[in-house]
Amino acid sequence: MLSEIDDQAHGSPQEPPSDPLAAVLRPVRAGNAFEETVERLLQIIKLGVVAHGERLPPERELAPRLGVSRVTLREAIRALQQEGYVESRRGRSGGTFVIYRTPRPQSGDLARVAEGQVEKLTDALTYRMAVETGAAQLLADMRLNETQTARLRRALEEANNADEADYRRLDARFHLTIAELTGSTLLSAACADARMRVTDLLNAIPVLKRNIEHSAQQHEAIVAAILEGDPEAARIAVVEHLEGTAALLRGFLT
Repeated sequence: MLSEIDDQAHGSPQEPPSDPLAAVLRPVRAGNAFEETVERLLQIIKLGVVAHGERLPPERELAPRLGVSRVTLREAIRALQQEGYVESRRGRSGGTFVIYRTPRPQSGDLARVAEGQVEKLTDALTYRMAVETGAAQLLADMRLNETQTARLRRALEEANNADEADYRRLDARFHLTIAELTGSTLLSAACADARMRVTDLLNAIPVLKRNIEHSAQQHEAIVAAILEGDPEAARIAVVEHLEGTAALLRGFLT
């Protein structure tokens, strides 16, 4: 018993869920069930947790995880269908499929999305810095097993090998994987929320090849620090990475 307590005190992680939806599929509040269900589904779609062409989990799974009735869930899905985010298909292989694609940035998109958002952006970037550095530090202080290590390396490889069209989605998945591996559902949810607060702005700026190459190096440094068990190096690597993203956003805004 004492050894178990000692392991917990030194940050031995619980086995996290392998489901990437865990970061966003949390119960909604009863007072705004429809609106928050739409919000959760948009997080899943815009963060690329369920990518273009992939199927959302079935109603029997989604409804209880969101804490809503199937009627409310269907209303939310219907609203997203009307707006062109998903489509329903019948048959044995049917279901609700994501048809949303992250639009290519067009001239003026950033100004339109960011109008009146400069102060909110600064706050959102601060929030993201706090939760993502915290997640990386916490994970670096844990002992990852082979399965967890493989998940982290796979997320790294997918992000670093992504083409320009898929980069934002797989970059988001990489960062969410770090949070998920801590085993904290609250921290995972916070990291998903922080990413959502800048997602529309990120999607409104061009994906620069040199930035992808630089980010790949920073991703490698983050993972190396985590696997070496160096929380401070993990913090520094995440700070450098997120400061680069913040610099791009500020640069395109001004």
